[in-house]
Amino acid sequence: MSDPAFRAAQEADRYAAHVRPINQLVDSLRDGSRGWMPHVAPLHGGINAGALSVLRDPGPATQAGSGSGFLCIENDDPTAERQLEMFTDVGVTPADITPWNAYPWYINAAPKAAQLEDGVEPLVELIDMMIELQVVFLQGNEARNGWARLAKRYPDRARRAKTVIATFHPGRQALFHPDPDVRRARVEHREAAYLELAAALGRT
Repeated sequence: MSDPAFRAAQEADRYAAHVRPINQLVDSLRDGSRGWMPHVAPLHGGINAGALSVLRDPGPATQAGSGSGFLCIENDDPTAERQLEMFTDVGVTPADITPWNAYPWYINAAPKAAQLEDGVEPLVELIDMMIELQVVFLQGNEARNGWARLAKRYPDRARRAKTVIATFHPGRQALFHPDPDVRRARVEHREAAYLELAAALGRT
């Protein structure tokens, strides 16, 4: 997204057919009292993606103006860069995934329990749009928590995904621990989860 030509192409295609329903949902959710949220970049698979990748909340690099205005693994931030590297290493392309957050509005903070509850309805609407959904990929505790709340309230929607994979958040802080063995185990868990995702999508 630091490349002006790439960013302009994403902006021009933000309502391309495969992301139009999702970004129209984003537009409608921006109108409420909770504030702003980023669009999903058309680089991703949108409603045609096989995997739904859920993190915590949109980071600063997604903000309009100071950032890209999109959820995108080409955003100019370390977490996006690390995700792109890990997806690429296992043969998963940006078109294979649609990014989302347990709390999709911009707060740049850990969502509270009530906010994770608020994130359930938008996630359900997104799942209903994803016609090729095979895998839900939960990265981080908040993503797991949000999915558990959705599964409790909407078990039929949760069953739409053939596979649910949960692992640590791709950010560096998720690996912080004084015990090097614990840090190593977390890295290995995350690597195994990405491999499992690739296998579920038929990429390995």
